[in-house]
Amino acid sequence: MYSVSRLSSSSGLKASSMMLKTSASKTVGYMSTSEKSKPIGNIKYFKIYRWDPEKKQKPYVATYPVNLDECGPMVLDALIKIKNEQDPTLTFRRSCREGICGSCAMNIDGGNNLACLCYISKGAADIKVNPLPHMYILKDLVPDMTNFYAQYKSIKPWLQLKDPSSHDLEHGEHLQSKDDRKKLDGMYECILCACCTTSCPSYWWAGEKYLGPAVLMQAYRWIEDSRDELTKERLEDLDDAFKLYRCHTIMNCTKTCPKGLNPGKAIAHIKKRIAQTH
Repeated sequence: MYSVSRLSSSSGLKASSMMLKTSASKTVGYMSTSEKSKPIGNIKYFKIYRWDPEKKQKPYVATYPVNLDECGPMVLDALIKIKNEQDPTLTFRRSCREGICGSCAMNIDGGNNLACLCYISKGAADIKVNPLPHMYILKDLVPDMTNFYAQYKSIKPWLQLKDPSSHDLEHGEHLQSKDDRKKLDGMYECILCACCTTSCPSYWWAGEKYLGPAVLMQAYRWIEDSRDELTKERLEDLDDAFKLYRCHTIMNCTKTCPKGLNPGKAIAHIKKRIAQTH
């Protein structure tokens, strides 16, 4: 069994496309002390954001008890256990369970992370699970990634050649030295989970125009690739007051990246490369 706590929101969310504003939401009620007084086993309580667009109601927080003695060590293990054993309507994305696909990105205890890489914290404190912040929500823990992927597509994340026929099965491979290959380390590992992008205040307020840390780091990955022949055009496209320069070096992106990457550094390199062209 689980208990439900309603949320009252001052952000004026639209019923048709709800956007999570964690800071503007307030939890009204919690599970009573008497309900928690008789746990069976090693119980941990998970407070999970819930919202179903097909039901005409405001978002709320549902509290689920999980026996950690019968659960894996990660937050994703607990979410799967809750869905399988307590509430099959709980909705979230997940796939690889190994920090490779980026599907299970969500906000856990106030920080963006991958549920499959986030250990269940020890101690008596409840674990709070919300969708990625400042995103339109499709249902429960599932954010709408449409804008994020459209921005990624806009940087043309593939090798561009002045003469596309110069490299094909008849003309040989795109060769690259070991030193040039090393320049891509720390960027190609990005799994596009959007943890960094949705932790960025600049993206919260200008997400329609500012490309955000993840997309900009991928843009620099292709700028820095020695095999790409349209570097000048890529830099010119990014030389924009909103696309690039909404970054104010807050560095939330680097702090929150679950893969240990440094998007802030990549953005600084783009600014430097553009400055050198003027």
